Amino acid sequence: MSFRTTGSPGADYVEDVSPGSGTLPPRAWYASSDAASLSLNGSWRFRLSATADAEDDAFAGQGYDSGGWAEVAVPGHWVLQGSGDREFGAPIYTNHRYPFPVDPPRVPTENPTGDHLRFFDLPDDWPTLLAKGADADGTDSAVLRFDGVESCARVWLNGTVLGEFKGSRLPHEFAVGHLLRPTGNVLAVRVHQWSAGSYLEDQDQWWLPGIFRDVTLLHRPAGSARDFFVHASYDHREGTGTLRVDSDVEGRILVPGLDIDVETGQVITVPVRPWTAETPYLYDAVLVVPGERIPLRIGFRTVALEDGLIKVNGRPLLFKGVNRHEWHPEHGRALDLETMREDVLLMKRHNVNAVRTSHYPPHPAFLDLCDEYGLWVIDECDLETHGFTEQGWRDNPVDDDRWTPALLDRAARMVERDKNHPSVVIWSLGNEAGTGRGLTAMAEWIRGRDGSRLIHYEGDWNCRDTDVYSRMYADHAEVDRIGRGLDGGPVKRRQLPFIHCEYAHAMGNGPGGLADYQRLFEAHDRIQGGFVWEWIDHGVKDERYGFAYGGDFGEELHDGNFVCDGLLFPDRTPSPGLLEYKKVVEPVRMEGDGVEGVVRITNRYDFADLSALAFTWSYDVDGESVGTGTLTVPALAPGDSADVKLPEPPVDVRGTETRWTVRAVLAGDTAWAPKGHVVAWVQLWCAPRQSIGVTARRRPALDGRGGITLGPAVFSARTGELVTVGGIDVSDLKLDVWRAPTDNDEGAPWQPDLRHGPLWRKLGLHRMQHRLEAVELSDDALTVRTRVAPAAADLALRTVYRWTSDGPRLKLTVSVTPEGDWHQVSLPRLGIRLGLTAADRVRWHGGGPGEAYPDTGSAAMLGRWESTVDDLQTPYVRPQENGARAGVRWAEIGRGPDFPALRVEGGAEFWFTARRWTSEQLDAANHLTDLTPGDTVWVNLDHGQQGIGSQSCGPGPLPQYLLPVRPTEFSFVFSETNEINEING
Repeated sequence: MSFRTTGSPGADYVEDVSPGSGTLPPRAWYASSDAASLSLNGSWRFRLSATADAEDDAFAGQGYDSGGWAEVAVPGHWVLQGSGDREFGAPIYTNHRYPFPVDPPRVPTENPTGDHLRFFDLPDDWPTLLAKGADADGTDSAVLRFDGVESCARVWLNGTVLGEFKGSRLPHEFAVGHLLRPTGNVLAVRVHQWSAGSYLEDQDQWWLPGIFRDVTLLHRPAGSARDFFVHASYDHREGTGTLRVDSDVEGRILVPGLDIDVETGQVITVPVRPWTAETPYLYDAVLVVPGERIPLRIGFRTVALEDGLIKVNGRPLLFKGVNRHEWHPEHGRALDLETMREDVLLMKRHNVNAVRTSHYPPHPAFLDLCDEYGLWVIDECDLETHGFTEQGWRDNPVDDDRWTPALLDRAARMVERDKNHPSVVIWSLGNEAGTGRGLTAMAEWIRGRDGSRLIHYEGDWNCRDTDVYSRMYADHAEVDRIGRGLDGGPVKRRQLPFIHCEYAHAMGNGPGGLADYQRLFEAHDRIQGGFVWEWIDHGVKDERYGFAYGGDFGEELHDGNFVCDGLLFPDRTPSPGLLEYKKVVEPVRMEGDGVEGVVRITNRYDFADLSALAFTWSYDVDGESVGTGTLTVPALAPGDSADVKLPEPPVDVRGTETRWTVRAVLAGDTAWAPKGHVVAWVQLWCAPRQSIGVTARRRPALDGRGGITLGPAVFSARTGELVTVGGIDVSDLKLDVWRAPTDNDEGAPWQPDLRHGPLWRKLGLHRMQHRLEAVELSDDALTVRTRVAPAAADLALRTVYRWTSDGPRLKLTVSVTPEGDWHQVSLPRLGIRLGLTAADRVRWHGGGPGEAYPDTGSAAMLGRWESTVDDLQTPYVRPQENGARAGVRWAEIGRGPDFPALRVEGGAEFWFTARRWTSEQLDAANHLTDLTPGDTVWVNLDHGQQGIGSQSCGPGPLPQYLLPVRPTEFSFVFSETNEINEING
């Protein structure tokens, strides 16, 4: 049953809820050793029309003059191509709101439609091959395959209409052997941006029309296999694999590595090495049928729901996963093989072991890479109807029987295409599509076709159709309740494992709280891990902004930079969030006591022992290594631990800060990383940092020129402000509580009572005024008293700066006393800010090399680090607070070895930030190109920072990472040094 309208004569199929017509049944994706193929990728002629029926079909026939047409690349999206008078529209980003009126299945009359033409000749040997085609009439002697077209297409070959299809991220094939000619073939494809299918594809990404995956012509010899299904299970008790390959054409299966030569459909059991994501062993095999040989890569593994847990090969899994949208900053979702490989290698190198293919099946080559390198995959159907939340889910297609054929078609095209991948362990029905009969029909069909995998769908909280209980963005307390079985719900749900399918929203600076989540995942067997949202920022490369996001293309509706919420920046540079995640989920846990000289090593892999790793130690004194060596660690089995004795310290240095650093590294080269790649590390204390002392031996004095001298410093006699330390000019040193709010500070719009950034602005923390109350000189100190408060409020921070000196050094003690009712607010930061004009290079002893905040500091390794000021910045697509170095003991900032540097030591460990713009300028910027470096470097020395959380979509910082307003005292010691190293920027 279908809807039809009369608004688009000749294009009624656009608003038809059926999946299409004329396509072949879905089948497995594979490459033949013998059958020829012809890629039709490349430059295509292109014409853009404003509506679905603006042009007639004449362009599809031979002899049509397309000389005045533009050209676009296929695979590609037309809105990301063209320039000048050849602009082809623009991208649109919405999170869940449909960018057109919700009137299913109808779409706007203004429906950008791209006509594509590809002219091609057959290779010389093809006419002979086609004459020996699969059928006597040559109907199936060749197949035309489209791997992805958004969102609806009608296809012609040599003037004959082949059919239409919807399902943008799914394959569609047509039988074309009888239509092919040796030369002068004309392939015509009309692609509509909007269709009934668009209602099923509201997937929190850019709306990008076009032919964005491969187009291929496949020869189908007589006797070739159309489809086959590899069943390869593993019995972990017996150590055997059972193989059966079903094929629609009878043949034989050859597995040389197992001495297997059997008929298709025959069952054989032999000893095998199993496939897991940690040990991805694949057997090369061949399916031999009369017409061709098809190479296979077979992985033996068994997925089961046992004892309330997801188990593979008899062992429960712990997913350390990411949600992955396909993205390239220039090509959108048109990814090449090397970009896909780069994604997989980055995942493996950062201890990621699983991918949820949000929210559609990826390019099939990506799953080949997951098989080869080893990643668990939740393969998700091309389905999301999130925008119907705006109507309270009224008219939701998944609960309307008229749409069920389209839903079943999408499920079948996913399962049939990807069923032979060992990496795929769970099928997902889709994402954020509410609930309804259509989803139940999909689940029933999938179970009937493939009972060897589990079924996932987050929206099914009662687990009517699913094998796992899945949630998004549950906070830490709720995850703990779920783990303890205290979450209630139906009996069936309470007996199922839990997956946090989206958590730790990686938007901008963050996500925070990863380590706290991971402790919960590891503490409760029922919780089998989660998938961080998401893998990569969807920034579009743009000469105006560097990277553009929602609203930058003049969209009527958009959701801003919510599309930039990944662990990778758009150019695939790892963000601090990915480095944090690598540390948090590292597969080897090391802990111990540096004083006792023992490190306890635990294997946190699910399947692999530690034989592939080597262990090294270094002994650090005041942040510098003074000795290194290796440790002998047994090849521990998964879950096992061992206490390993560290050597005697190589030096006896008393009164200094000393610690051990132990690393687990690859013992040899692997397919995904070289020998020596660091997999895990820990630092163990031997002796803590000694507190610094400055005895007041100098008294402040008026210099007769409007200044006050104290030790190495000069102050303004009128304001008490620091002017110079040694030969270094200092400006505007004062208390600072403001930071440019992060995306997570700003919070999600649906959490109005919990968002920190808007509350900070409401109170005026971004516009604090500093009132000088007194400048006092005594025998041993200069004391400056101020009141720091925002306009229109009676809240204040009484701030006292007390300066003392022992001669070469200058100590500042800051005392802060709150006035008024601050109990409902925490501070963004608490410290001092100052300006330096002669500074571009930094050296510090503390956490590094990258940024860290109270709940994102797991990856901050203590040591001595060096950087330019520019390299301290983290280039979030939307500028925001960034770049703080945590646990800093001392920092030096200057211009290199020939110039003096300002040295700052903390009375306690502190956060250090330096940038060429103020927090206010950072706050005002929408893109990195809005930031213009100034002559002054602004340095923040923070006693405290608030944590980050992931409230851009998830929970905010946990209570222990908030910065409450209360009486506080902290200190810094300033001096001038000429010892800062030259840094190669």
